[in-house]
Amino acid sequence: MYRYLWSNGPKEALEFADYGFEEHFGKPIPSYPPREVLFDYIKGRIDKSGVRDWIKFNHTVRRVTFENANSLFTVVTSHEGVESAEVFDYVVVCSGHFSTPNVPYWPGFDKFEGRILHAHDFRDALEFKDKDVLIVGTSYSAEDIGSQCYKYGVRSVTNSWRTAPMGWHFPDNFLTVPLLTHVHGDRAFFKDGESKRVDAIILCTGYNHHFPFMEEQLDLKTANRLWPDMLHKGIFLGNNPKCMYIGMQDQWFTFNMFDA
Repeated sequence: MYRYLWSNGPKEALEFADYGFEEHFGKPIPSYPPREVLFDYIKGRIDKSGVRDWIKFNHTVRRVTFENANSLFTVVTSHEGVESAEVFDYVVVCSGHFSTPNVPYWPGFDKFEGRILHAHDFRDALEFKDKDVLIVGTSYSAEDIGSQCYKYGVRSVTNSWRTAPMGWHFPDNFLTVPLLTHVHGDRAFFKDGESKRVDAIILCTGYNHHFPFMEEQLDLKTANRLWPDMLHKGIFLGNNPKCMYIGMQDQWFTFNMFDA
């Protein structure tokens, strides 16, 4: 998450059924709170539930396998360099899918003279003050990061689209162009033959579902979509309903949908 990030969905659609915003803060709050307020709310819900008492912290899941003979899962974890295995009847994968960036490559990236980063690594728009920035992508992150950069003094924002432009009435120093084709030096070239000198390229190109700790038969393989095909009711793995995935949907009010 980055500085100055605010919720792009109303809190009324994000509220947990068993713990309201007004219960947590003791008074009504605006519908679109900043990230610090949402984080405080989530921490309050965790404290109320007592779920921390059931969590092993600082353990990394290395492997999850399933044995058909006894219908049991073996989960191998590591802690301070020591691996251990435990057996379970069910496995619920709640690691999310917004942590492994989808990073496409265009010719010339390896020799680009500025900075290339994914939206995942964007932290502060002030870094790009007085710079020319190219943003690749047209979804929420592209819109918000472009607006943040404008607000905090970017020289220009060039937005490169793949399927369709955003269509908003942006300020004069916003330029909308077709998809990037390649980079040469500090110039970016686009499908319409035009080019633009840029200081930085920010890839707002989404995320990959990535679960390297799950064995092949348990691994969820899907693109970003509202309803992953492999999951019954959006949760249960089709070929093994004892394995469940929480929070695999895209483009949704995530708090309550991702609640287990």
